[in-house]
Amino acid sequence: MPQLKLTLVSFFLFVSVFSFSQSDDVYSSFLVPIELKEKANAVVRFQKQTVEILSLDKIKVTNKRITTVYNKSGKRHVNAVAYYDGTRDILEMQALIYDEFGEEIKKVKKRDFVDVSAVSDFSIYEDDRVKYLDYIPLKYPYTVEYISEIVYNSTAFFPNWYPIDGYYVGIQHSDYEIINTAGIELKTKKENFGNYNIKEISEYHFVAYNIEGIKYEAYTPDFQNMIPHYKVALKKFEMVGVEGINNDWNDFGKWMYDELLTGTDFIPEETKSHVKQLTAGVDDKIERAKIVYKYMQDKTRYISIQVGIGGWKPMLANDVDKLGYADCKGLTNYTKALLEAVDVPSYYTLVYGGRSLRDIDSEFSSTQGNHAILCVPNEGGNIFLECTSQTNPFGFTAGFTDDRKVLLVKPEGGEIVHTKIYGADDSVQKTTANIQMDATGSFTADVSIETTGFQYSIHEGIESKTERDQQLYYKDYWDNINNLTIDNIKIENNKDEVLYSENVKLSSVNYASKSGTRLIFQPNIFNKVTNIPPRYTSRKLEFKIDRAFKDTDEFIIQLPEGLKVEAMTDSKEVKTKFGSYKFKLEALEDNKLKYTRTYILLKGNYKKEDYKAFRAFRKQIVKHDKAKIVLVNIL
Repeated sequence: MPQLKLTLVSFFLFVSVFSFSQSDDVYSSFLVPIELKEKANAVVRFQKQTVEILSLDKIKVTNKRITTVYNKSGKRHVNAVAYYDGTRDILEMQALIYDEFGEEIKKVKKRDFVDVSAVSDFSIYEDDRVKYLDYIPLKYPYTVEYISEIVYNSTAFFPNWYPIDGYYVGIQHSDYEIINTAGIELKTKKENFGNYNIKEISEYHFVAYNIEGIKYEAYTPDFQNMIPHYKVALKKFEMVGVEGINNDWNDFGKWMYDELLTGTDFIPEETKSHVKQLTAGVDDKIERAKIVYKYMQDKTRYISIQVGIGGWKPMLANDVDKLGYADCKGLTNYTKALLEAVDVPSYYTLVYGGRSLRDIDSEFSSTQGNHAILCVPNEGGNIFLECTSQTNPFGFTAGFTDDRKVLLVKPEGGEIVHTKIYGADDSVQKTTANIQMDATGSFTADVSIETTGFQYSIHEGIESKTERDQQLYYKDYWDNINNLTIDNIKIENNKDEVLYSENVKLSSVNYASKSGTRLIFQPNIFNKVTNIPPRYTSRKLEFKIDRAFKDTDEFIIQLPEGLKVEAMTDSKEVKTKFGSYKFKLEALEDNKLKYTRTYILLKGNYKKEDYKAFRAFRKQIVKHDKAKIVLVNIL
């Protein structure tokens, strides 16, 4: 009997999931479950996506999506958009607009969708075009039913399932099904299913239902790492006429090397002779690589080009040499060819580039990554080169391709490795200052800032700004200083040491506050933490600190004649698992004070229960950075 009850429960759940699609209730905004509206800019009332594998080189994707939009921010979740190019054809596309009562108010046919080139601002050419719904509502809420049918003439880029496409969107019903009429063997992977209402109807058929909107919280891990995701790839696929085998990363990497890279690395003999001449007498391969990298940076520039074999095959190195420009693939392949000319081995590398950390999935081989870099193997650890930058130091990856899993494309096959992790001692900001204060509370100062690692990546580039923009930058950087005047700026970018040095002479009028015969001021003038992370009554999400860093500060303050210290805040030290903080104030000879401070933040993944303690740590830093000194007149 218990088994019968369980079977009946499963049956009615199955029936309810599928009978939902027949209901007209999905068009009226009044019938959205209250719990789905609470944290939502939009609610996906119903979605059915069917992916039919027709053959080795053809996939048909049909989609029906009904979305109720509650405000301007919710418009993006309508997802009434379709890209097309030589590998994708839009067979059907239409949208129906409903008012809050579920009454149809507009019908948009395929020809009425906005049709534009998908060329980005930094791209010389892309063959992508995009059609999208451009609807301006008279009032909210409203509902959009979007229907599309698209044929992909390539099976390398399989449409995966993300039932949740962003923060603040509720999911009432989302259905994904694969129909494999071609009988091609698939590989699949479920991620984060356990934390959400997802029903497995059959092997390749899933339904997500009644998922409340996710509210954004500070220090949240990458969104794609939290939400449910169904990954799918064919073990045998085709990319624009080129067949491939994909049992694992070794297979995929071997296919990439043989079919996408082989034959693209020819460069003129004149260029080979030139780089050989540049590196003549240099025995160390890394030193030769540095010379070649600098040559490449001076000779080329980055322009995006997304055409051909799914945007994956690089330009011929010979063309890059002649034209002097290429995208990340072409520049990486060109640098690889230059290094080969001087007997330095290197590997074309796929990566997810970006400020946030995203890995190539080492457990699931497929067409992944959005960027290409170059790996130079070395006994002390792999060196990765960013070939799209004309300014990056050799081997510098902090801030864009650091600390993530990447795919090396080798002649023998693919290999997953990890890029450099910049620890706290690698990403240091050292600020020193000599400060002359007068009896009115004004001061002049000579400030020096030296940065390395990730902190170098934050500061690098200031030297290329105009004088006016540099002035504005430092006034914003030190926005805690009233009546600030920037008198002189000197910047040195030491790429060999990957050390960024800034020297700024400045002054401030009435920085200290007057109280009778006393002056009151905060000694941490030049590196103050003012932001406390938001407080959550009940945090829902785990949190992550992506990168570690260390700040060290030393300020020497010359006090004016006739004034002495009456009171100052005692030194403080705080140690936590998230990092540490300490500052110290001490009197020196000749009426001087020395303020020293060290703040270390450690990278890590933490439970949501730890957030309160982390916030308390930051709150203490903000408090102690406001430490005060009281000077009294002794004359």
